[in-house]
Amino acid sequence: MATLRGKLLVAQSGGPTAVFNNSACGVIQEALKHEDVFDEIYGAANGIMGVLHEHIIDMRKESPQTIAAMRRTPASSLGTCRRKLDERDLERILDVCQAHNIRYFLYNGGNDSMDTAHKVHNMATESGYEMRVLGIPKTVDNDLVETDHCPGFGSAARLVALATRDVGRDTESGALTTTPINIMEIMGRDAGWLTGAAAIGRQDERDAPHLIYLPELPFTIDRFLEDVQKVYDRLGFVVIALSEGIRDPKGNLLMKSSSVDAFGHTQLGGVGSFLVQVVMEKLGIKARSNIAGTIQRSLIALASPVDREEAYLVGQMGVKYALEGNSGSMVSLVRESDDPYSCTTGLASLEKVANFAKEVPRELINEEGNFVTEAFLKYVTPLVGEMPPSYPRFEKQSVGQLLDPYQH
Repeated sequence: MATLRGKLLVAQSGGPTAVFNNSACGVIQEALKHEDVFDEIYGAANGIMGVLHEHIIDMRKESPQTIAAMRRTPASSLGTCRRKLDERDLERILDVCQAHNIRYFLYNGGNDSMDTAHKVHNMATESGYEMRVLGIPKTVDNDLVETDHCPGFGSAARLVALATRDVGRDTESGALTTTPINIMEIMGRDAGWLTGAAAIGRQDERDAPHLIYLPELPFTIDRFLEDVQKVYDRLGFVVIALSEGIRDPKGNLLMKSSSVDAFGHTQLGGVGSFLVQVVMEKLGIKARSNIAGTIQRSLIALASPVDREEAYLVGQMGVKYALEGNSGSMVSLVRESDDPYSCTTGLASLEKVANFAKEVPRELINEEGNFVTEAFLKYVTPLVGEMPPSYPRFEKQSVGQLLDPYQH
């Protein structure tokens, strides 16, 4: 195969992750090794918007130290966006790519970003313009199909698991006098992978979370209240992990706003606060909710080492696969074994990935629909890296008598 010489462009799109920049760094550092092929290496500012507005950064003018520092920098150093492409946009993208002789187009993002990459690939193919288009995966939701898991998920899962475990101790310690029920509202529109990962740090029945609710199964308030009451009666406190996208038996979101994003996705948030009110009104038990929001995807201090390396790897391999002549594909992660954990890469057709979502299979959720199975934890646990050890509890062997504090 004749070498396709030209310029390479990398862009990032969608919600950032703690290790998002590792993928872009992998692309840039690998591309810098191939000066015989790439005349220039560009980064598009703010995703596809940077291409449309011709706001393109010359990465060779950035210092090697700055590029290397991307590996310890959260969010998106190039900037990101949400933009659903129309025919006019595609015509403009083709004009820009031709004007700059961009022959390698690597797009780093999630479901909607793979749709963008797929459209760009089809546009180039149909117009007869030779350009190799590769999707570089990322998403904290872990819902891309045709890949074992997604870069970004392991780090978010690690944060959620640690936060839930520690909130459990906070809730337990003040259960008698403050608030014995705590609801952790966790990201997840259509897939509950991240919410289920809250259970990774759990060592015994008192450890949080005690209940988990995912959007894959219908949610009923009556069953929820029954579950909460049972755990409260047994332990005296309850920590619940639930996805922001939980739905009723008719498929309606339990809580949503009136605003939507560029791809028509309803903005979520607030279901935890809603259920707090339900618990207090129906069960008469004080409750509160926590919603971490974008902290779940942005805290690089707790990033998974495994996730960092795999995020870099998919970027690096995107360049290598493109140099081999591949186009119209997404770099995928292929698990080779669980113990010890090992993973390699492959390719998945963008046509099979774009606009599809991978849900948590029913067999990875317990029969009652309120927790995940051991098989789920076996799948997720290697992705978060080594967890800090859990905490011991006092045996609480009393040497006194339990007396009425108001009796003299």
